[in-house]
Amino acid sequence: MADEPLSIAVRPVESFRALEPAWSDLEGRSDGSFFQSWAWTGCLAEERFAEPWLLSARRGDRTVALGLFNRAARQPLRLDRPLYLAESGVPAMDSIFIEYNGLLLERGVTGDVAAQCWSALASGALKGARWVLGGVLPTVRAALPANRIVHVRAHRPVSFHELFASAESPILDRLSANARQQLRRALRGWEKIGPLTLDIAATREEAIGFLNGLKALHQRYWTGRGKPGAFAEPFFERFHRELIGRAGPGQSVDLIRVSAGSHVIGYLYNFVHCGWVAAYQSGFDFGQDSDRLKPGLVCHLLAMEHYRQAGMQAYDFLGGEARYKRTFANAETELLWLEVRHKSPWLFGRRRVSSSPQTMQAG
Repeated sequence: MADEPLSIAVRPVESFRALEPAWSDLEGRSDGSFFQSWAWTGCLAEERFAEPWLLSARRGDRTVALGLFNRAARQPLRLDRPLYLAESGVPAMDSIFIEYNGLLLERGVTGDVAAQCWSALASGALKGARWVLGGVLPTVRAALPANRIVHVRAHRPVSFHELFASAESPILDRLSANARQQLRRALRGWEKIGPLTLDIAATREEAIGFLNGLKALHQRYWTGRGKPGAFAEPFFERFHRELIGRAGPGQSVDLIRVSAGSHVIGYLYNFVHCGWVAAYQSGFDFGQDSDRLKPGLVCHLLAMEHYRQAGMQAYDFLGGEARYKRTFANAETELLWLEVRHKSPWLFGRRRVSSSPQTMQAG
């Protein structure tokens, strides 16, 4: 099969319902992330993607690569209409914040397949379009065609803990001496209030209740510091209410509550995908004694221990730097936010392009 020629097509999406079986089939044959799964990609897709385009690559009758793009609406005084990979280009809708983005590739295909896909996109009907590729791994950048100028709009370190590396011992025992001391003191403090418990919502109704509790604690913390918080955009909450219950095979959308007796310490909202756990969002009770009780660290510690015992492979804190991530992490990678333009300025309205990559501060 590897010797068969690759057939690549880029065409408008006529029906998301018709796309779902093909996407789900390839998903089951790929090592893509939860953010590339149909659970995420297909969630409110008709609303998110106003002008969707699908890149598909086939060898014979077998699909080996898929990429979903949205072409931005026309704007006054703008001649170009960017293509967004798996995003809408509308800030309110993209507040859901995608990471580990990229083309969905069949397991075992070479990087050359991705390179051919990007080259086909660059030379087809949409060849003059600027591409916006958010939250991609460096391997995506390496596969982009040479006739494109790549601007790094932002890059974020990603810290994670390889759970299989500590499969035989508790997570706490793998941390630094200082972290162990602080967490043991915090655990004793919470246990004086009541027994520590971790509950994962078992029904959609319970999950929505946990999400409401998470929202309340999350927004109280961030608005108290003059920040809008993740739930400031109504679409963010609507998307995630819809996402609950959409998980496919080998996946789950876990709403977690950690308590000391009847006192709620905090909530976690995690994605589980083929042994990989993404700590996507959270809300903690930062009370007066939070410096000593460390509710965030305690919630993550108990969740990591739960997933370790369940046989998961990695607990990923996703993009951005934070002290608590460094406390737990034993590995790191990087995600990039790219803007990709053609080298010929006339193809996108003679807009001036700098050849120097730019890096924006991750917020």
